[in-house]
Amino acid sequence: MNAIERKFSVYGQTLSALEWPGRDDGETAEPVLALHGWLDNAASFSPLSAYIKRPLLALDVSGHGHSDHRPDGVVTHLVDHVRDVLAVVDQLGWKRFTLMGHSMGAGIACLFAAACPERVSRLVLIEGLGPPSTDGKDVATNLRKALDDSSSLAGKRKPVYARVEDAIEARTKGFGGLNHAASGLLSERGLMPVEGGWTWRADSRLRLTSFLRLTEEQVEGFIRAIKAPTCLIIGEQGMGGNGMFDHRLGWLEGASIVRLESPPVL
Repeated sequence: MNAIERKFSVYGQTLSALEWPGRDDGETAEPVLALHGWLDNAASFSPLSAYIKRPLLALDVSGHGHSDHRPDGVVTHLVDHVRDVLAVVDQLGWKRFTLMGHSMGAGIACLFAAACPERVSRLVLIEGLGPPSTDGKDVATNLRKALDDSSSLAGKRKPVYARVEDAIEARTKGFGGLNHAASGLLSERGLMPVEGGWTWRADSRLRLTSFLRLTEEQVEGFIRAIKAPTCLIIGEQGMGGNGMFDHRLGWLEGASIVRLESPPVL
């Protein structure tokens, strides 16, 4: 089923989304909101949409996909996305919904589910349990790095690819371990035409060091505040497969953990 392009006016930005209306049996089905990973976009959930019978809306987080970037000169924090999510679901009129997040989106989903437990009936986390953190003793050093990164941004330019296929190949060789098909799916929504070829739509500021991250103690506070039944999906070769989230599992009471093995090499 083809997706419908949606637009939302949120705090001076236009946020885009892909919506699949669902294939329930005529009854009102609780909707699903999906949040993608860092430098990805709403197309991440296109393959999964074929298996979800409920209405599904996958949001392009600010600075990603077809969504607007934050205004020039504005510093973006992860918690800003939480406010955006609340604005979108309020515009949709969703009182309760299932919240799904992948990687960065899982971090945003955890913060939202903790802060607004009355809105989230179920939580599905893919390769992520809470946002990244910074040790308290390192916050000053982290801020200095972020300031230096921000000052040097004006001199940096995005890569330009002569062909779309060149961009897809670069994305495949980049972070995340994506195959060619997955890279192509994300690139279709993540590229824009420029003089000389194609470049990425994503806001360049997304690659900067975060000015301020939560400490691990603060992350624990958020995760312990999650009330919704939660399913955490971790791949053996994906983020979390190395055990990086294991110490947080005890903070998430009653969660269902699904560990996916790597496919055999043929």
